This record gives sequence, C-alpha cells and structure tokens, in this order.
Amino acid sequence: MNLDTFFEEIKKTPINVTVNSEVSPTRSSLDNEALFQLPFICMAILVIAKGSRKPIVSQLGQLVGECLERSMPTFKGSSQHLGWSANLRVRTVKALSFLELTNLIIVSNRNSRVQLSEIGKKVAQKALDGQDDLAASLLSIAREYRNICVARQLEMELIE
Repeated sequence: MNLDTFFEEIKKTPINVTVNSEVSPTRSSLDNEALFQLPFICMAILVIAKGSRKPIVSQLGQLVGECLERSMPTFKGSSQHLGWSANLRVRTVKALSFLELTNLIIVSNRNSRVQLSEIGKKVAQKALDGQDDLAASLLSIAREYRNICVARQLEMELIE
C-alpha cells in the first residue's frame, strides 16, 4: 500500500478511540524523567567536580546516577538503578558538553578528569550557599559523592 492509498482508506474508514475518563493517572513516586533535567544535572556535575577528588569523564554518568539515587529519598531502595540508566548517561554527556562550552568546567586531556574553572567555582559556590531546596539537594549530592569515593578507596585497601 502506498501513501496515497493509505490516506484514501483512512478517509473512508471512521476511526474512534475510546477513553476511560474514570481512571485518573497517579504517580506514587518520581520516575527517571523527573530528575533528568539538564540544569539540575549541570549543577550536580559542578558540585561533584568541586570536591577534592576530581571525577573521570567516563565515570561521570554513573557517578551522577549513584549520587542522585543515594541523595533523593524517593529513589532510595527503589528499582530505578539510576547509575545504570542509559537516558541519564546521555543527558549527562549533554550537560557536560554545555558546561564545557560555557567554560564552567575544564576537561583535562592528560588524565580525563573534570575540573572547575574559576567561573564554575563561583557558580557552584553560589548555588551551595543558598538557603533553599536546591542548595540542600546539592549539598546532599556532594556528601554522597564523598561517601562513594571513600567507599571505593576502602575497597581498594581491602583488596591490596
């Protein structure tokens, strides 16, 4: 069937879609899309890179996911597994590209680590100094990143 025949057939055949208006969609928890907004991911990257341990670019998507999963009460113990979300990783790459284009971060060619530029440090500090929900969430993300780094360091010491 070609396109013209298809449209002729559609005009001849009436199409009805029934919708059950009694059912209202409810959302008991946040889904992956709720947190995947680029500005928030950008701020999470800035806060993670602000710490003393600079993240490696190839691990950043998983780190952002793990930090969000650990710091957001809705995701604690859920089956979302944000650290393994391909969608979050794609959006993290987009956020990383934006931050690099705006000169808020610098990606070292030598060791592939993310560092904040001077303006990036000011932006991150300004967000952390606030007295709002964003500042509290970002401080929680920074704390979880430190916890992840410490846990990995302890695991390495146990292996040796």
